[in-house]
Amino acid sequence: MDDKRTARYLGILLVSAIACGILNTVPALEYPDYLEKLPSIRTWVLTAVFFQAVMATIYVYIAVLFNQVLRKRRDVLATVYLVFRIVGAAFLYVGIGSLLLLLMLSRRFAAEAPSDPSYYRTLGELLRQGRDHMNHIGMVLPWMTGGLILCYGLFKDRLVPRWLSVWGFTGAALTILATVMLMLEFIKMATPIYFALNVPTALFELTLAARLAFRGFDEDVRPAVR
Repeated sequence: MDDKRTARYLGILLVSAIACGILNTVPALEYPDYLEKLPSIRTWVLTAVFFQAVMATIYVYIAVLFNQVLRKRRDVLATVYLVFRIVGAAFLYVGIGSLLLLLMLSRRFAAEAPSDPSYYRTLGELLRQGRDHMNHIGMVLPWMTGGLILCYGLFKDRLVPRWLSVWGFTGAALTILATVMLMLEFIKMATPIYFALNVPTALFELTLAARLAFRGFDEDVRPAVR
Protein backbone atom coordinates (compact mmCIF):
# COMPACT_ATOMS: atom_id res chain seq x y z
CA MET A 1 0.00 0.00 0.00
CA ASP A 2 1.42 3.42 -0.94
CA ASP A 3 1.87 6.14 1.66
CA LYS A 4 -0.95 8.38 0.41
CA ARG A 5 -3.47 5.57 0.62
CA THR A 6 -2.15 4.53 4.03
CA ALA A 7 -2.51 8.11 5.29
CA ARG A 8 -6.07 8.30 3.99
CA TYR A 9 -7.01 5.05 5.68
CA LEU A 10 -5.43 6.21 8.93
CA GLY A 11 -7.41 9.45 8.84
CA ILE A 12 -10.67 7.57 8.37
CA LEU A 13 -9.81 5.00 11.04
CA LEU A 14 -8.88 7.66 13.62
CA VAL A 15 -12.23 9.41 13.20
CA SER A 16 -14.06 6.08 13.25
CA ALA A 17 -12.34 5.09 16.51
CA ILE A 18 -13.40 8.36 18.15
CA ALA A 19 -17.00 7.82 16.99
CA CYS A 20 -17.00 4.25 18.34
CA GLY A 21 -15.58 5.52 21.64
CA ILE A 22 -18.61 7.80 21.98
CA LEU A 23 -21.08 5.07 21.00
CA ASN A 24 -19.72 2.44 23.40
CA THR A 25 -20.63 4.39 26.54
CA VAL A 26 -23.31 3.22 28.98
CA PRO A 27 -24.25 6.24 31.17
CA ALA A 28 -26.53 4.08 33.33
CA LEU A 29 -23.43 2.52 34.91
CA GLU A 30 -22.74 5.83 36.66
CA TYR A 31 -25.96 5.59 38.68
CA PRO A 32 -26.23 3.70 42.00
CA ASP A 33 -29.15 1.58 40.74
CA TYR A 34 -27.40 0.40 37.56
CA LEU A 35 -28.20 -3.25 38.31
CA GLU A 36 -31.91 -2.41 38.17
CA LYS A 37 -31.50 -0.30 35.02
CA LEU A 38 -29.37 -2.56 32.82
CA PRO A 39 -32.02 -5.21 31.96
CA SER A 40 -34.35 -2.50 30.65
CA ILE A 41 -31.65 -1.11 28.35
CA ARG A 42 -30.29 -4.46 27.15
CA THR A 43 -30.21 -3.31 23.51
CA TRP A 44 -28.19 -0.23 24.47
CA VAL A 45 -25.70 -2.35 26.41
CA LEU A 46 -25.27 -4.81 23.53
CA THR A 47 -24.84 -1.90 21.14
CA ALA A 48 -22.09 -0.53 23.39
CA VAL A 49 -20.45 -3.97 23.38
CA PHE A 50 -20.57 -4.04 19.58
CA PHE A 51 -19.01 -0.60 19.21
CA GLN A 52 -16.29 -1.37 21.77
CA ALA A 53 -15.40 -4.48 19.75
CA VAL A 54 -15.32 -2.41 16.57
CA MET A 55 -13.18 0.24 18.27
CA ALA A 56 -10.71 -2.36 19.54
CA THR A 57 -10.40 -3.81 16.04
CA ILE A 58 -9.93 -0.35 14.53
CA TYR A 59 -7.19 0.35 17.08
CA VAL A 60 -5.38 -2.80 15.97
CA TYR A 61 -5.54 -1.65 12.33
CA ILE A 62 -4.31 1.81 13.29
CA ALA A 63 -1.37 0.28 15.17
CA VAL A 64 -0.48 -1.97 12.24
CA LEU A 65 -0.65 0.82 9.65
CA PHE A 66 1.44 3.27 11.67
CA ASN A 67 3.87 0.43 12.36
CA GLN A 68 4.30 -0.06 8.61
CA VAL A 69 5.01 3.64 8.14
CA LEU A 70 7.55 3.83 10.98
CA ARG A 71 9.20 0.53 10.05
CA LYS A 72 10.37 1.90 6.70
CA ARG A 73 12.71 4.20 8.58
CA ARG A 74 12.94 3.08 12.22
CA ASP A 75 12.57 -0.65 12.61
CA VAL A 76 13.16 -0.99 16.35
CA LEU A 77 11.01 2.04 17.19
CA ALA A 78 8.19 0.64 15.07
CA THR A 79 8.31 -2.70 16.86
CA VAL A 80 8.19 -1.14 20.35
CA TYR A 81 5.35 1.12 19.22
CA LEU A 82 3.35 -1.84 17.90
CA VAL A 83 3.80 -3.88 21.10
CA PHE A 84 2.50 -1.09 23.34
CA ARG A 85 -0.47 -0.38 21.14
CA ILE A 86 -1.50 -4.01 20.72
CA VAL A 87 -1.38 -4.43 24.50
CA GLY A 88 -3.61 -1.37 24.86
CA ALA A 89 -6.14 -2.66 22.32
CA ALA A 90 -6.21 -6.05 24.07
CA PHE A 91 -7.57 -4.43 27.23
CA LEU A 92 -10.55 -3.16 25.24
CA TYR A 93 -11.43 -6.70 24.25
CA VAL A 94 -11.22 -7.81 27.89
CA GLY A 95 -13.47 -4.90 28.88
CA ILE A 96 -16.17 -6.31 26.60
CA GLY A 97 -16.36 -9.43 28.75
CA SER A 98 -16.85 -7.37 31.90
CA LEU A 99 -19.79 -5.48 30.39
CA LEU A 100 -21.46 -8.70 29.21
CA LEU A 101 -21.00 -10.21 32.68
CA LEU A 102 -22.57 -7.09 34.22
CA LEU A 103 -25.57 -7.46 31.94
CA MET A 104 -25.90 -11.14 32.84
CA LEU A 105 -25.63 -10.35 36.55
CA SER A 106 -28.24 -7.60 36.34
CA ARG A 107 -30.75 -9.89 34.57
CA ARG A 108 -30.27 -12.57 37.21
CA PHE A 109 -30.64 -9.92 39.93
CA ALA A 110 -33.93 -8.77 38.38
CA ALA A 111 -35.20 -12.34 38.01
CA GLU A 112 -34.40 -13.44 41.57
CA ALA A 113 -35.19 -10.15 43.36
CA PRO A 114 -33.20 -11.20 46.46
CA SER A 115 -34.19 -9.84 49.85
CA ASP A 116 -30.51 -9.21 50.58
CA PRO A 117 -28.94 -7.76 47.40
CA SER A 118 -25.52 -7.14 48.96
CA TYR A 119 -23.90 -10.10 47.15
CA TYR A 120 -25.11 -8.89 43.75
CA ARG A 121 -24.16 -5.30 44.42
CA THR A 122 -20.66 -6.23 45.58
CA LEU A 123 -20.08 -8.44 42.54
CA GLY A 124 -21.59 -5.82 40.26
CA GLU A 125 -19.33 -3.12 41.65
CA LEU A 126 -16.26 -5.31 41.15
CA LEU A 127 -17.24 -5.88 37.52
CA ARG A 128 -18.11 -2.22 36.93
CA GLN A 129 -14.89 -0.90 38.43
CA GLY A 130 -12.91 -3.65 36.72
CA ARG A 131 -14.31 -2.53 33.36
CA ASP A 132 -13.48 1.10 34.16
CA HIS A 133 -9.92 0.17 35.14
CA MET A 134 -9.40 -1.90 32.00
CA ASN A 135 -10.84 0.75 29.68
CA HIS A 136 -9.41 3.85 31.32
CA ILE A 137 -6.16 2.62 32.87
CA GLY A 138 -5.14 -0.74 31.44
CA MET A 139 -5.89 0.35 27.90
CA VAL A 140 -4.84 4.00 28.10
CA LEU A 141 -1.38 3.64 29.65
CA PRO A 142 0.15 1.35 26.98
CA TRP A 143 -1.81 3.03 24.18
CA MET A 144 -0.59 6.50 25.12
CA THR A 145 2.96 5.22 25.66
CA GLY A 146 2.74 4.04 22.08
CA GLY A 147 1.45 7.52 21.22
CA LEU A 148 4.58 9.10 22.68
CA ILE A 149 6.71 6.77 20.52
CA LEU A 150 4.61 7.53 17.44
CA CYS A 151 4.86 11.29 17.87
CA TYR A 152 8.63 11.01 18.37
CA GLY A 153 8.90 9.11 15.10
CA LEU A 154 6.66 11.60 13.28
CA PHE A 155 8.74 14.47 14.66
CA LYS A 156 12.14 13.00 13.78
CA ASP A 157 11.13 12.02 10.25
CA ARG A 158 9.04 15.14 9.59
CA LEU A 159 6.10 13.08 8.36
CA VAL A 160 3.69 15.74 9.66
CA PRO A 161 4.39 19.35 10.70
CA ARG A 162 6.57 19.38 13.77
CA TRP A 163 4.14 21.53 15.72
CA LEU A 164 1.57 18.76 15.29
CA SER A 165 4.00 16.13 16.56
CA VAL A 166 4.81 18.27 19.61
CA TRP A 167 1.09 18.76 20.24
CA GLY A 168 0.54 15.00 20.08
CA PHE A 169 3.50 14.29 22.36
CA THR A 170 2.27 16.85 24.91
CA GLY A 171 -1.29 15.55 24.72
CA ALA A 172 -0.16 11.95 25.27
CA ALA A 173 1.92 13.02 28.28
CA LEU A 174 -1.08 14.85 29.79
CA THR A 175 -3.34 11.85 29.21
CA ILE A 176 -0.80 9.58 30.91
CA LEU A 177 -0.67 12.04 33.81
CA ALA A 178 -4.47 12.00 34.10
CA THR A 179 -4.48 8.20 33.99
CA VAL A 180 -1.83 7.87 36.69
CA MET A 181 -3.72 10.36 38.87
CA LEU A 182 -6.89 8.33 38.30
CA MET A 183 -5.06 5.10 39.16
CA LEU A 184 -3.71 6.62 42.38
CA GLU A 185 -7.19 8.02 43.19
CA PHE A 186 -6.07 11.65 43.17
CA ILE A 187 -8.88 12.40 40.71
CA LYS A 188 -12.01 10.65 39.49
CA MET A 189 -13.43 10.07 36.04
CA ALA A 190 -16.04 12.47 34.67
CA THR A 191 -14.50 15.41 36.54
CA PRO A 192 -13.42 18.72 34.96
CA ILE A 193 -9.70 18.14 35.58
CA TYR A 194 -9.85 14.63 34.06
CA PHE A 195 -11.56 15.94 30.94
CA ALA A 196 -9.25 18.95 30.71
CA LEU A 197 -6.15 16.74 30.74
CA ASN A 198 -7.59 14.52 28.00
CA VAL A 199 -8.91 17.24 25.67
CA PRO A 200 -5.51 17.95 24.00
CA THR A 201 -5.20 14.30 22.93
CA ALA A 202 -8.75 14.20 21.53
CA LEU A 203 -8.21 17.40 19.54
CA PHE A 204 -4.81 16.16 18.34
CA GLU A 205 -6.31 12.92 17.02
CA LEU A 206 -9.03 14.81 15.16
CA THR A 207 -6.48 17.22 13.69
CA LEU A 208 -4.11 14.40 12.75
CA ALA A 209 -6.99 12.49 11.15
CA ALA A 210 -7.96 15.49 9.01
CA ARG A 211 -4.33 16.13 8.07
CA LEU A 212 -3.71 12.54 6.99
CA ALA A 213 -7.04 12.17 5.16
CA PHE A 214 -6.67 15.36 3.10
CA ARG A 215 -2.93 16.00 2.91
CA GLY A 216 -1.22 12.71 3.69
CA PHE A 217 2.30 12.54 5.06
CA ASP A 218 4.59 15.48 4.36
CA GLU A 219 7.05 13.40 2.38
CA ASP A 220 7.50 9.93 1.03
CA VAL A 221 8.72 7.52 3.66
CA ARG A 222 12.31 6.74 2.72
CA PRO A 223 14.44 3.91 4.02
CA ALA A 224 16.85 5.17 6.66
CA VAL A 225 19.58 3.96 8.95
CA ARG A 226 18.02 1.88 11.72
